[in-house]
Amino acid sequence: MDIELARTFIEIVSTGSFIRASERLNVAQTTVSARIRSLEQQLGRALFIRHKGGASLTPAGEQFLRHAPMFVQLWQRTLHQVAVPPGRRAVLTVGSEVSLWQPLLLDWVRWMRRSLPDIALRVHVDVPQDLINQVASGMVDVAIMYAPQHRPGLKIDLLTEEKLVLVTTDPEARLLGGPEYVYTDWGPDFVLHHDMNFPDVAPDLSFDLGPLALSYLLSAGGSGYVRMSAVQPHIAEGRLHLVPEMPQFSYPVYAVQSASADETVVGPAMAGLHSISNGSTV
Repeated sequence: MDIELARTFIEIVSTGSFIRASERLNVAQTTVSARIRSLEQQLGRALFIRHKGGASLTPAGEQFLRHAPMFVQLWQRTLHQVAVPPGRRAVLTVGSEVSLWQPLLLDWVRWMRRSLPDIALRVHVDVPQDLINQVASGMVDVAIMYAPQHRPGLKIDLLTEEKLVLVTTDPEARLLGGPEYVYTDWGPDFVLHHDMNFPDVAPDLSFDLGPLALSYLLSAGGSGYVRMSAVQPHIAEGRLHLVPEMPQFSYPVYAVQSASADETVVGPAMAGLHSISNGSTV
């Protein structure tokens, strides 16, 4: 089977539309349709039902969805093995969401370079939706994520329960709100609990990227919720201050990998990641 057929199938399932899949794949919609026709002919079954809102899977499509990611993952791993640099036994592609690369991903990469010198590394940072697709397709072996989508063929491990804490550049600040408050969207769980705790707060400055919000606080001043691990150095330096008696919110971080990944490569790397996330060394 042409691996592009399986990739196209997965992209349609992910986007829910032939049109959006063609945009993501950067090919014409007629090309997407032709690939699916070819795939359906090879399988002898219709895979999609097209309708006004996009496309949905037939029962045969649901069954093929259980196997399509494995085809793509196997091909990607084959490409990785062929591209192994001299003196290395394997290539491992790791990634994280943009807001999680510092310090967890950086510390993990440094650990692997010291502890797994026979493994070549590729490091990738992306937005959550694209990142989970890349793990599902085998392009990324392991990704560090917040609130990943559960999909067939993926293994999801809890790494750490980080805290989101309220900090300020003004050590006398005690109240939330006002023009100095910088709101950051840390995901649906945070939005829900923030609104429950502060129903009257209506910030006029909002960010959807934590590191950008933190950089703004450090440069312009104000208060806002940030990840404890990211802000600890700035608290130690006296540039930021914890606001006392304010609620803290859970920010669980997960590692997502293919359930069929090569454990001889991923296993030692995951052991190091768990050790780092727990604050110990290996």
